[in-house]
Amino acid sequence: MTKKIVIAIDGFSSCGKSTFAKAIAKRLNYLYIDSGAMYRAVTLEFLRSGLIKDGKVDTSRVDEILKNINISFSYDSDRKEYLTTLNGEVVESEIRSPEVANNVSLVAAIPEVRTRLVELQRELGKEKGIVMDGRDIGTVVFPNAELKIFMTADPLVRAQRRLKELQAKGVDISLDEVLSNIQERDYLDQNREVAPLRKADDAVILDNTNMTVDDQMNWVENLVKSVTM
Repeated sequence: MTKKIVIAIDGFSSCGKSTFAKAIAKRLNYLYIDSGAMYRAVTLEFLRSGLIKDGKVDTSRVDEILKNINISFSYDSDRKEYLTTLNGEVVESEIRSPEVANNVSLVAAIPEVRTRLVELQRELGKEKGIVMDGRDIGTVVFPNAELKIFMTADPLVRAQRRLKELQAKGVDISLDEVLSNIQERDYLDQNREVAPLRKADDAVILDNTNMTVDDQMNWVENLVKSVTM
C-alpha cells in the first residue's frame, strides 16, 4: 500500500499555492490545511470574545483563549470545498468577512498566536496524508515533511495573474500597481524578523511561469510517486 506523507508547499505570493495545494489534496484524497484560514479563525474568536477594540488586542486574555481553541478542516463533497471549523462550528463564511480581514494581520503578529497555531498544525499532521501551503511550512512548521515544494514564478506573470483575479471581482487597478504590490510583498516576506520566506534546503523548486495547471499536476504526481513508492 502506498504510504501517506506530509506535503509542505511554500513560495512567493500569487504563485497559485492554495489552488495547487487543494488540487493535490483532492487528487490524493489528502486533507488540505489552509494556514491562512487558521489565523482568520483565531481572529474571529478574538473578535467574538471582545479582545479586539480600536485596532488593538487585549493581550491579558490571549493565552486563555488560545489554550482552549480548536481548529480543524473537512472536505464538503456537496459544496466541493474545504471547510474551516472553529471549536466544532463551521465558520468558512464568517472568517471571510471584512471585519476578520481587517484584523487578521494584527492577530497574526502576536507571537503566542503563531506558537499555538504551529502546535495545532503539527497535531493535524501527525497522521500524515496532508497538504499545507504557506511561507514557512517546510522550514518551520513541518521541517521533516517527506515532500517540500517551493513555488515561484516571474513577478510580471504573477502580477498578470493577480490582475485578472482582481478585475474579475470588479477591482479597478493597474498592472503596474499590482506588480509594485507583489514586489513589495516579496521583499517583506523575505526580510521579516520572524520566520522569513526562504526555500528549505531539501525543497524542490516549482517555477510555474510557463506551466498550465495540468502541467503542474503531472509534475507533482510523478514527484509524489517517487517519494511514496
